[in-house]
Amino acid sequence: MIVIPYLDKRLGLYLPDSMRPQNKGYGDAGASWHKRATKGFNAQSGSPREDIDYNNATLRQRARMLAMSSPLAGSAVKANRTNVVGIGLRLKSQIDRDVLGMSPEAAEAWQKKTEREFALWAENKRACDATGVNDFYALQQLALSSWLLSGDVFAVYKQREPTQLNPYSLRIHIVEADRISTPYDASPRRLWLTDGKAANGNDIFDGVEVDGSGMIVAYYIRNTYPHQLGAARTEWQRVLAYGEETGLPNIVQIMDSERPDQYRGVSYLAQIIEPLLQLRRYTDSELAAAVVESFFTAFVITGANKADENPFNETRTSLGEVSGNPDEYEMGPGQINVMKQGEDVKFADPKRPTSGFSTFVRAMCEQMGAALEIPADLLLKSFNSSYSASRAALLEAWKAFRMRREWFVADFCRPTYEVWLSEAVARGRISAPGFFTAPEIRAAYLGAEWIGPSQGQLDPVKEITAEILANDAGYSTHEQSTIRLNGGQWGANVEQLRRENEQLAQAKAPDPSGSGHPPVANTIKTAVVKAVLLDILKEGEENAYK
Repeated sequence: MIVIPYLDKRLGLYLPDSMRPQNKGYGDAGASWHKRATKGFNAQSGSPREDIDYNNATLRQRARMLAMSSPLAGSAVKANRTNVVGIGLRLKSQIDRDVLGMSPEAAEAWQKKTEREFALWAENKRACDATGVNDFYALQQLALSSWLLSGDVFAVYKQREPTQLNPYSLRIHIVEADRISTPYDASPRRLWLTDGKAANGNDIFDGVEVDGSGMIVAYYIRNTYPHQLGAARTEWQRVLAYGEETGLPNIVQIMDSERPDQYRGVSYLAQIIEPLLQLRRYTDSELAAAVVESFFTAFVITGANKADENPFNETRTSLGEVSGNPDEYEMGPGQINVMKQGEDVKFADPKRPTSGFSTFVRAMCEQMGAALEIPADLLLKSFNSSYSASRAALLEAWKAFRMRREWFVADFCRPTYEVWLSEAVARGRISAPGFFTAPEIRAAYLGAEWIGPSQGQLDPVKEITAEILANDAGYSTHEQSTIRLNGGQWGANVEQLRRENEQLAQAKAPDPSGSGHPPVANTIKTAVVKAVLLDILKEGEENAYK
């Protein structure tokens, strides 16, 4: 029999600390157990199920409560919702016409027709939402907010009978993370752990069924919420991830993975739950101290032995008293309380020196904002820095916003568009030859961009000038610049400008001078560009001497 000398659970090694090499590599750094700073740092990490699934219920509840009660938590979630989705990510069809063998004119016509058909479904809340509450763009906002708070959210694709006004059967039902869970009868430990076994032998990890290769095959949706008061008997429905005949998704999970073999997401606020809670308590304490400090309360000792007498003819406030107990005394501005004989009261002096509240809150916001990838200026909605500093902060924030937008599009918008377009082609409302037979043709038809809110401009003149220079030098396209500046569609702008120019040309009188001067617009453009460049150079020189 082989005897293992020592199992050090802290280290995860079958070696005692004395047998491990010291003063070498990370053993003298972050992995050291002999240094005073690290010897008490007992960090244990397990599998994604142990570290995430077993703690998710607590994380979700705390994140939601902070979003309801902490202004900073609400600001973080809403900042992402506003900048990642905004009023909704809009479809812009971008088919691969080379693969499809279509002319530019035919491709443009197909794209416009598809966008109109999609809008017919997406802009009607009764046509796209299984609950009939939100249109497709409001569903995006709902899904993103739920994803941020809960770590993941699910969209179930349901079917309804089409009508004359609603020609599509596709409906989306957003399901919150709490309703995806392991059935009681599938878990040997029932309520204590989230792991279980399906009837077919597959593993279930917190409501997600995976096969032997680790592929997700189904989800388990409960009909009630945990801890729901007056709920009916809890039952689960098994929903296959993909249709057996069509291969289309039946349900999609919107999630940002942190670790391999992870099947459930982690709340966006998970890392800052503790500092957010402490900061909220500190803010409440400062507010209470400020309120107490603003009160001027007098206590009068009287021999009348009646606490409810009002010898000074006080008038009660319109709000009334918090308590009706005559033995409880309340403070208020300019208030006089009558006390019983023999009673007295002593107060600790509430006055305090300047606490540095704003400075401390700012420092905490900078740390929490770093974890959330949101600058403190954006988190607080307070922009007091210079143009260069504010622009740099917003550019960093927008890197994160664009990344989350791509995640969201990949997890929600693209699968939804694929399911919708499949139905549109199957019903003959859109012509797409080869869509169901050749995967490369299918992919060519599904090409699309999802246009969302732009990052905006701190100084529109400077930033528009930069885009003009980038276009002139070939570093950017007009379409890319239009999306960055205002989230618009350059092609639609060109078409509108063409119509407007035709109308202006018809209404414009000929130039009697025949001077042949360059157009005024070009002259203004040249002057503006030169002025902005000089201004930027001047600003750079001033910053160099600071």
